Amino acid sequence: MNDTREKRTFEEINEKIRNGSVVVCTAEEILEMIDRDGEDAVFESVDVVTTATFGPMCSSGAFLNFGHTDPPTRLEKLTLNKVEAYGGLAAVDTYIGATAESEEQGYEYGGAHVICDLIDGKEIVLEATSKGTDCYPGKKMKATVRLEDLNEAYLFNPRNAYQNYAAATNGSKEAVYTYMGTLLPNYGNVTYATSGELSPLLNDPELRTIGIGTRLLVGGAVGYVSWNGTQCNTAPVRNENGTPIGTGATLAIIGDLKEMDTKFISPAVFKAYGTSLNVGIGIPIPLLDREMLRFCAVRNADIETNLIDYSVKSLSRPVVRKVNYAELQSGQIEINGKRVKTSPTTSLRKSREIAQILKEKIQEGSFELQAPVKLFPQNQGVKKMANAEVLE
Repeated sequence: MNDTREKRTFEEINEKIRNGSVVVCTAEEILEMIDRDGEDAVFESVDVVTTATFGPMCSSGAFLNFGHTDPPTRLEKLTLNKVEAYGGLAAVDTYIGATAESEEQGYEYGGAHVICDLIDGKEIVLEATSKGTDCYPGKKMKATVRLEDLNEAYLFNPRNAYQNYAAATNGSKEAVYTYMGTLLPNYGNVTYATSGELSPLLNDPELRTIGIGTRLLVGGAVGYVSWNGTQCNTAPVRNENGTPIGTGATLAIIGDLKEMDTKFISPAVFKAYGTSLNVGIGIPIPLLDREMLRFCAVRNADIETNLIDYSVKSLSRPVVRKVNYAELQSGQIEINGKRVKTSPTTSLRKSREIAQILKEKIQEGSFELQAPVKLFPQNQGVKKMANAEVLE
């Protein structure tokens, strides 16, 4: 395959985007094309494959800068609509996490709601206190702010777009409430969290074209990969075709909140668990060589994950069985001879919409590809916390 690795470059593809000759298809469309025309013909004609996902991504949040009060106040302890934001930055900077919960409404309203209310142009109540200093004499303040009032407001998500993720079920006699949704007793249902063959990192499993600096769509706006995501596992267990089983790699994502649309980023509430943020991400995959085409030809039947029993209160939860996404997306799988209903936390409809929008942007010349300025470390696993004692 070395003789074809340099058949195309990012710059050659961008030149085709600029002159209007680029050929783009979604990750689902390329499978139909391969079935119809064969890999050779598809590789000769297609330059870019668009991928996407839309689902809850708890490790998300936003940096905000409010501008100074007069007299100046250092916002040491602050809330936005009664949701705690972080005050350990410069005087009027803060970070609000998606999973932070309201002092008054609990997990029914959280940081994810504040972020999306800002995007929708709603007024947010800012309240803050400070010890007061010579240069920041103010000790207490309150204001209403809108997104347009802020100097900067950008999404910065430490861990998004999991390459793969375990499916969830519950083998106990009681319902279990999790970030994967409500799991019914006695293996009453199964939930899963990926767009499968449309998912970005499953179409570039070795992270050859996705790295720091990759341009993408996030929340409906142009954004970038800022770093490898936290808990990024570039040494996952893989199945026989090289596709990761389980979690795999993750991405840290940045984008301008002022350009986003709540059609593609929205709050998520999980009963008896908490608040999260549905994030829509679309990433273009350039077909640099035939190997990249083979990666993008991955199908749901080829992508496996572990079905985990979430009723076990340990990191060493048992694997009930392995399952592929063709089975999961069919709506039912078999557990111990019983047919069990499956449902996604990821919206396949939204994922398809994002992939199509990205395709159209590239075709019309308004979205060029960005080669990574640095690729992620390879063969890097994920550590557990050492020497920790859970006290309660």
